[in-house]
Amino acid sequence: MQLRRTPLNAAHRELGAKMVDFAGWDMPLHYGSQIDEHRSVRSGAGMFDVSHMLAIDASGDSAAALLRMLFANDVARLRKPGHALYSCMLNHDGGVIDDLIVYFLSPRHYRVVVNAGTADKDVAWISAVRAAHAPDTTLTPRRDLALIAMQGPRARELFWAEMPGLRPATEALAPFHAAHFGEMLVARTGYTGEDGFEIMLPAGQAVQLWRQLHARGVTPAGLGARDTLRLEAGMNLYGQDMDETTDPRECGLGWTLALQDERDFIGRPALRARAVERCLAGLVLDGKGVMRAHQPVITASGAGEITSGGFAPTLNRSIALARVPLAAANDATVEVEIRNRRVGAHVVKPPFVRHGKILVTV
Repeated sequence: MQLRRTPLNAAHRELGAKMVDFAGWDMPLHYGSQIDEHRSVRSGAGMFDVSHMLAIDASGDSAAALLRMLFANDVARLRKPGHALYSCMLNHDGGVIDDLIVYFLSPRHYRVVVNAGTADKDVAWISAVRAAHAPDTTLTPRRDLALIAMQGPRARELFWAEMPGLRPATEALAPFHAAHFGEMLVARTGYTGEDGFEIMLPAGQAVQLWRQLHARGVTPAGLGARDTLRLEAGMNLYGQDMDETTDPRECGLGWTLALQDERDFIGRPALRARAVERCLAGLVLDGKGVMRAHQPVITASGAGEITSGGFAPTLNRSIALARVPLAAANDATVEVEIRNRRVGAHVVKPPFVRHGKILVTV
């Protein structure tokens, strides 16, 4: 099966990127040194091609009602153009179909950005709910758009250096807000624990902007650095830290559930009927080795499991996210089984790193 390519594929290859199959897309893993790319984002500015993710426009008089039914967080909280919201989309059992961001563009127009690996499934699910409950809502998958994420303490500064005309409208943007410039949407969002912008623009304009930003000193970064950055930031990865069998409260996303109001949404009855028995904890390894997904975690309260783990360049140690019994979140230490041996680890509350600063002490 031929891999799909983003509009920036040729630009990645020109830079000598190591390309890999990611969710059916031909994507850059790194451009030489994953650790250098990671550190560039933490100390300066890096950029990622995230055009494999899918934007879906929902428009019409019933668009808001449809999204209020589909998403566990409430889009009614979005009242100003450009305001954004992070949410889970649940199945009827309360499991996570996907985690996503929705942008309020107007009272009749919303834009939802979903993960690449779940995009086809998401479109099918949203379309089925639309057909049953809001048939007058128009859904438009926007594969005509590219998405570039600029992240790091210098990211906004370098973006303004390249596009000074956009500075007045974007300098005052609060986190999870966006500004629209014709077909370009500039959002103060990201997946690294650093400040920056995510820029959605017509696919035909992506290569030029990518090259201009690179010339300004923004470091191209691949999937490898994106993963270590989001892990240090304590951010979930769909398919590892959560999936359709996972209750959002068991992966640290209970804050995204609007369970206190009277609004009904898909999955709400199942969540209200179910007690939470597990939670997401952060781990910092004490000894040698590297924590990886699916490794067993041994706690005084019962068994747990690593959901995401790896080497954290900023901490120079191995860290992990783990699903453990509720009581284990209060333990000082646990053990992780690595290659048939048990290694001690400290329990911490994520995130591990934000805005370049290490937040955990062990």
